[in-house]
Amino acid sequence: MPRILIVEDDDHIRTALRLMFEGEGFEVDEAPSGEVGVALFNRMASDVAIVDIMLPAMTGFETCLALRTMSDLPIVIVSARDETSDVVLGLESGADDYVTKPFVPEELLARVKAHLRRRPDKSANAFQLGELQVIPDEGVVRQGDGTELHLTSTEFRLLTDLASMNGKVLSREDLLERVWGYDYFGDSRLVDVHIRRLRTKIEPDPANPSFLVTVRGAGYKLVL
Repeated sequence: MPRILIVEDDDHIRTALRLMFEGEGFEVDEAPSGEVGVALFNRMASDVAIVDIMLPAMTGFETCLALRTMSDLPIVIVSARDETSDVVLGLESGADDYVTKPFVPEELLARVKAHLRRRPDKSANAFQLGELQVIPDEGVVRQGDGTELHLTSTEFRLLTDLASMNGKVLSREDLLERVWGYDYFGDSRLVDVHIRRLRTKIEPDPANPSFLVTVRGAGYKLVL
């Protein structure tokens, strides 16, 4: 039975979400603030988290950062703020997804289930990116000195899915379906921000990428 953490200060929304997810067989931990949410997660780790941005005291962005330091769990931000700057900041804070209010409950449920289904392709062969060694069956990326380079589960899936294409281009829509697990619900900003984050970790010069390349008007490809 999957466990979900809901961090939302609106009592009505939090209760509605709890009832929906309990009806789908989830165990639900609910918190009216980021501080309570982080404390709950410390006591009992969840499989996925939903975090509102407009929280009292500790913001949703800060809550995402705190959860990300403790776990690789999928984090879905739910917010009434839909400016690109807010979406980017949310994803840069460690969230995997961003849903704007008002939302269709079935859409949020579909996104959460999609994140829980995602698993890196552990059947793929290991490959090199410069000094980095990517080992799908272990779910790790090792640097030249053998230390592990930390990637989130979304970043790792993005990297291995691009590698599986042997240099062919994947569009943003393809990546939304393959990595996030849905298509028409998707927002291409999710792809672009995660690509940028991934570049900061795997590229010697992220501003001039040599591995994770943009193909203008088409999408992205990985050059091995």
